[in-house]
Amino acid sequence: MIKVALDAMGGDNAPGEIVKGAVDAVNTSKECFVYLVGKEDVVNNELSKYTYSKEQIEVVNATEVIETGEPPVMAIRHKKDSSLVKALNMVKNKEADAFVSAGSSGAILVGGQVIVGRLPGVERPPIGAIVPTDKGCVLIVDSGANVDARPAFLVQWAKMGSIYMENCLGIKKPRVAIVNVGLEEEKGNQLVKETFPLLKACDDINFIGSIEAREIPRSGADVIVCDAFVGNVILKLYEGLAGTIISKIKGAFYSNLKSKIGAMLVKDSIKSTLKTMDASEYGGAPLIGLNGLVVKTHGSAKAKEVKNSILQCVTFSKSNINEQIVESLSHMPELTEE
Repeated sequence: MIKVALDAMGGDNAPGEIVKGAVDAVNTSKECFVYLVGKEDVVNNELSKYTYSKEQIEVVNATEVIETGEPPVMAIRHKKDSSLVKALNMVKNKEADAFVSAGSSGAILVGGQVIVGRLPGVERPPIGAIVPTDKGCVLIVDSGANVDARPAFLVQWAKMGSIYMENCLGIKKPRVAIVNVGLEEEKGNQLVKETFPLLKACDDINFIGSIEAREIPRSGADVIVCDAFVGNVILKLYEGLAGTIISKIKGAFYSNLKSKIGAMLVKDSIKSTLKTMDASEYGGAPLIGLNGLVVKTHGSAKAKEVKNSILQCVTFSKSNINEQIVESLSHMPELTEE
């Protein structure tokens, strides 16, 4: 059984949707055990609304909460009994195999590196966000952790992203591409120009060259490598555009009587199609390269995303991905900070 420490107090919809997501996860799979870390009385009050296996959920009391607007370093340092810090410490102390939170991104990034720690050889753990495409999904690394990066970091992320996609998503020899403003090798900013030949020289990844942003939703690659500034812009545009398109489709269907009748006829087909473009179906975004699994879900995460994030932890933990990352990076020359 994979043990997941879930920050019950983190996120816009905590604790209600977080607790519901935990219940849905254990009711879906017998392979996960969830520690709901948060204010005991509040969490138990939410749990009382559901029927679930009592052998798969345990409440761990934490008296403090790290709010979204708090300075991350100060919050981690001074709120030792917060749900976020306490859950991360459970992963550090091997009481849990994974950590999931919809709380403060900054606190999760800082806490993940300071408390859980990095794997040997990993210089800058990236956030790997999975987004849907027309034929499946793609992993964007980095999508939020390192806005300033060096070429050697991107090479590490390409290796780690390939291992993740092959083991967690079952994609054999995932295609790796670097985000660029054109397909020609000589194009791009300084970071891209310096990184391209390093990726090209890697024998253990399937590097296919540059990719323009418009080709990402068209399944142009399986792993997209970029610094977090570029990655986060792509991710946020993706999310905003998806929401706008869905809103426009709904508006068109309900604009008049004729379109409403048409909507009733195609409702099931539209639902199944839109489900494939729902990022929450893939769970949260793991902070890859830590000495334990740390997963960040959206601050606005609902129960479905929380449930899928917990189930995602089961797949990750059983795939021995961290061991493969350490092995892969052991063959790279040691990186030194400038």
